[in-house]
Amino acid sequence: MSEYKEFSGKTVEEAIELAQQEFACGSDRIEVEIIEKESSGFLGLRSKPARINARIKDVSPEDTACEFVKKILECMNIEAGVTAELTEDGSELSVQIDGEDMAVLIGKRGQTLDCFQYLVSLVVNKASGSYIKVKLDTENYRARRKDTLENLAKNIAVRVKKTHKPVSLEPMNPYERRVIHSALQNDKFVETHSEGDEPFRKVVVTPKKGVVYENKKNNRFNGGNRRGGYDRKRPISSKEFHKKYGADTKDYSTDYKKDYAAYLESKAAAKAAAENGGDGSQD
Repeated sequence: MSEYKEFSGKTVEEAIELAQQEFACGSDRIEVEIIEKESSGFLGLRSKPARINARIKDVSPEDTACEFVKKILECMNIEAGVTAELTEDGSELSVQIDGEDMAVLIGKRGQTLDCFQYLVSLVVNKASGSYIKVKLDTENYRARRKDTLENLAKNIAVRVKKTHKPVSLEPMNPYERRVIHSALQNDKFVETHSEGDEPFRKVVVTPKKGVVYENKKNNRFNGGNRRGGYDRKRPISSKEFHKKYGADTKDYSTDYKKDYAAYLESKAAAKAAAENGGDGSQD
């Protein structure tokens, strides 16, 4: 149960309004105890303000989240169902929005959905005694986006192995950057790091230092020639690598779009194969 906090105003109604502003919720969410009503005094002199004690009613995180999300959707003229589920240990809350054409809620690369999730997190944790991680999703976007990023990471890794040059991805939020890092963390030939400041921080995929690549053209190791490349006996430093190959690739935006389109086409092909009696598997 949250603690009472005292508010005062010229009238009881004004004091309640101040409590609503402080708690960022409607009067139906507030418990009020009147300490002292306002008084005007003799001939309007020595008037006393109204004083109340107020606190937020105990409401479950699920109800808090659903109520807030429904109000936002109503303001956006969007008809959708909202459900919320709290983990057994109370540390994570999953909020699901179900409706038709949720693209407006997702936005470009999920930016609108991320902002919405942030607001829900603020509201839920303001009414909670302990921190609760909030995950907001619709149309299974989070899982689909994760698949897209993992496929993108693998495609970029293939290019880096082929060209021996670093590739910079588009700016991403911290969660999406972690997906890329995780997807390539066990790759023997490439490594990842982040560069830049938020909100333009991005992942850069580079060849691992000291890794020897086999030159398919002449079946020799590219580090053994005198024209450059990697030295089999000595790992190349980051400074040397960036000086030789450069640290940025300006065409990542186009490649990102191509990779995403290829991913969607593969999904559509798998679905079509399944509908035609195939097993939907991909090579």
